[in-house]
Amino acid sequence: MAPRPIEGNWRVRAACQSTDPDLFFPASSTGKSLEQAAEAKAVCAHCLVRRQCLAFALRTRQAHGIWGGLTGDERNLKTPDRVADRFARNPAATV
Repeated sequence: MAPRPIEGNWRVRAACQSTDPDLFFPASSTGKSLEQAAEAKAVCAHCLVRRQCLAFALRTRQAHGIWGGLTGDERNLKTPDRVADRFARNPAATV
């Protein structure tokens, strides 16, 4: 069986591959953690597979961390369940 074109392999193309994973999991949403989140989002901003990453986070209901350039709170605020489900099924969809 051939691997799925991008869905299964998106992580190998991620801009964060050589970045410390802790960067994407700030301890809080205040103080220095805001700077950490901004730094993580800057990595995401230049990522070729940002949509796939966000779709993965939505599909697997990742509550913590920055995925696809959004924090858990941002994912919850910007993507009501019906939109999140549609986006998770189709990463090319717009939110």
